[in-house]
Amino acid sequence: MTARFILATALLGASLPAGAEPEASPPAPAATSTATAGIVDPAAETLLLEEERYRRLTLPVRVEGTGPFAFMIDTGSQATAVTHKIRELAGLAPAGTATLVGMASRREVELANVGRIEFGTNSYTNFTAPVLERANVGADGIIGLDALQDFRVLIDFRAQTISVEDASVKESRGGFEIVVRAKSRLGQLLITDAIVEGVRATVIIDTGAQASLGNLALREKIRARRAQEVITTDVNGVGILGELAVVRTLSIAGLSLVHVPLTFADAPAFAALGLDDEPVLSIGMQHLALFDRVAIDFARKRIAFDVPADIARAIRLGQRGGSYRARY
Repeated sequence: MTARFILATALLGASLPAGAEPEASPPAPAATSTATAGIVDPAAETLLLEEERYRRLTLPVRVEGTGPFAFMIDTGSQATAVTHKIRELAGLAPAGTATLVGMASRREVELANVGRIEFGTNSYTNFTAPVLERANVGADGIIGLDALQDFRVLIDFRAQTISVEDASVKESRGGFEIVVRAKSRLGQLLITDAIVEGVRATVIIDTGAQASLGNLALREKIRARRAQEVITTDVNGVGILGELAVVRTLSIAGLSLVHVPLTFADAPAFAALGLDDEPVLSIGMQHLALFDRVAIDFARKRIAFDVPADIARAIRLGQRGGSYRARY
């Protein structure tokens, strides 16, 4: 029986109208050692982010001592993956095949044995990685949930940095206004108390996707009105046809966003996670970037959000009913 990997989103681009072509991403930057305070300890190593064409984030990674290469941190992907270019340059041995479930498709892909990857002073060893086409990934590889389970990850949109810390190091709340406890399913952290137009929904935090995507169960519950049809491409290079609509309110832990553009589609990845029959929303960089910082603690199953200063003051004063009108 062929193994199965879920790369839940890792979408190539935002909700693009049919016919729109994505541009190539720029080369990866060098790493820095600047410390970032917060839920990640100040001693944690901080790497300079590259903001790609579709606002996904890459960092320099060495594979079997070769590189560095530009890998994307993808909290929507079950598996760490490499591209054909990396397999060739690093001399990775073949390891059979597996079924890869993308947001739009299921495809059989080749696997490669990887002894070690290094990102900053951290490493992940002895694993089997799907081998993907770089044109479909938009980076040289993906750091997925399998490599992140022992770490806390902080994305700082103000400083444009990412910090990765061993989860065994004591953490602090670090000034985050919102800390949400999450449930784990197949390595993914799920927020189960989000509200979309009065409907309770499960939220997946997906740093590998530009667009935020809701399933058809959510669309039917809120009776979203279609604005236009859009096509988004998954890691298998397959396009998925979705319906773009504007949602009046989206609330996470008391913070409400208003007039939120969302794409709805019948995505195989939601079904693979056992979530196709309940309202689900995968939040990509399109909406994560509205926060100042987002911290993901896989070991403690917590996700923390740092909001803009005016919203933070309202939260500290107990004005929980306010809404944040986001600009896109």
